[in-house]
Amino acid sequence: MQQLSDHELVSGVLQGSPSHQTALYRQYSVSMFRVVLRFARDRAEAEDMLQDGFIRVYRDMAQYRGDGALGGWIRRIMVNTALSHLRRQRDFIRDTADFSPFENRFRTEEDFASNLDAQTLLKYLQKLPPGYRAVFNLYAIDGFSHEEIAEQLGISIGTSKSQLFKAREYLKKILDKSFIT
Repeated sequence: MQQLSDHELVSGVLQGSPSHQTALYRQYSVSMFRVVLRFARDRAEAEDMLQDGFIRVYRDMAQYRGDGALGGWIRRIMVNTALSHLRRQRDFIRDTADFSPFENRFRTEEDFASNLDAQTLLKYLQKLPPGYRAVFNLYAIDGFSHEEIAEQLGISIGTSKSQLFKAREYLKKILDKSFIT
């Protein structure tokens, strides 16, 4: 089957065409699965996130204005869907009132994750508690600022910084254990 253009996919989905919905899914599902997998604790949870994300894509297709790439628009929906899944979990993020004890150490810490291959990093990310995982992904991988993360997750900027610091510390402990054993 010939790959359809983004314009053809959007038009077909807006007309309710099941074949266009299937084509859109086939064209974007692998790359979007990689996105949600970073936020999920395992493949099963990522599959749920992906399915919910595509339901939102189909439902909200009329909101796509064509200003940017369709893949970027779908990606944003997938990230938001993954975050919605995480927010529904109990104790997703515990608020931290004071970030100051971490401030200096956080600024000077080396980015340990930059030397890991994608598969290994994903394996370690999935071991993080949901709040740590979400903030780490949004900050270190997606490039969000702490202000944007705080807004997205409904937390304070200090909590975002704290969760990132704790995620990095947690990952370092995991890495230390994996190299020792």
